[in-house]
Amino acid sequence: MCASASGTHRMAYWEWGDPSNDHVLMCVHGLTRTGRDFDQLAQRLSKRYRVVAPDIVGRGRSDWLIDPTAYAIPQYVADMLVLIARLQPTRLDWVGTSMGGLIALGLHGAQTMSALLRPARPGPGLGTEPLTLPLGRVVLNDVGPVLDMTGLQRISEYVGQSVLFDTFEQAVEYVRSVSASFGEHSAQEWAEMSRHVFVEHEGKWRRHYDLRLSLAFAHQADVDLDAAQALLWGAYESLPDKVLIVRGQQSDLLKPEVVQDMLQRNPNSQLVTIPNVGHAPMLRNAEQIDPIDYFLAG
Repeated sequence: MCASASGTHRMAYWEWGDPSNDHVLMCVHGLTRTGRDFDQLAQRLSKRYRVVAPDIVGRGRSDWLIDPTAYAIPQYVADMLVLIARLQPTRLDWVGTSMGGLIALGLHGAQTMSALLRPARPGPGLGTEPLTLPLGRVVLNDVGPVLDMTGLQRISEYVGQSVLFDTFEQAVEYVRSVSASFGEHSAQEWAEMSRHVFVEHEGKWRRHYDLRLSLAFAHQADVDLDAAQALLWGAYESLPDKVLIVRGQQSDLLKPEVVQDMLQRNPNSQLVTIPNVGHAPMLRNAEQIDPIDYFLAG
């Protein structure tokens, strides 16, 4: 149960591994996807971690917000803090695809800012322990503090489209057509990647997310990008542990020059490039999962 300015909402999450394991790997999906994108990664890493993958509000099995303008990073960060408090990890590592990586930076930035600005209080209180848990190792999957407008424009063209299909097979073909940048996949894999982003309702297959996401997406494009990027850079540069940048070789959202800036501005960062893939690698096969597994294992 989470809260926004207009009311309460529920956030669903999926988990793998031992629920008593206090080493948690949080896996957070992209703009229109769900936590089930991480099935293969989670199965591999659940021997070491309690792997948790939420459906961010407005997607999958989570509720939709009353006010669609709240579909933004600050709301997602607030929801993640509620989930983290529920899980009570002693270590929190993170894999974030696209939007999921921005949520990680937003979470870290919020914690850092609150620690700096919180006024001292006299008398008895709750102690001096930190209010939240610092992020451990972070994997940023095809995302950084600067996003290319070409890629954002491509995404904006389909995110709010109301599409209805008579059969699941038609929905799969649609996902395949708008997600060609995910790279080559078998027919079965495309079906698996479509199963949780389309849902059958009243005899039709429709998107399994709130189409009003497009309203918030368009609104955020009008904010002060320079100020937003400055905040994201500050959060990225101050991440307390090692960072793995995963980039699709053909990505139109994370440009090579931005990656070079990221490598220079955070000495704890490293890069792996996934060939023949754009935005974003789906982390479904050994070629894409192995580098993350090795990185998180130290």
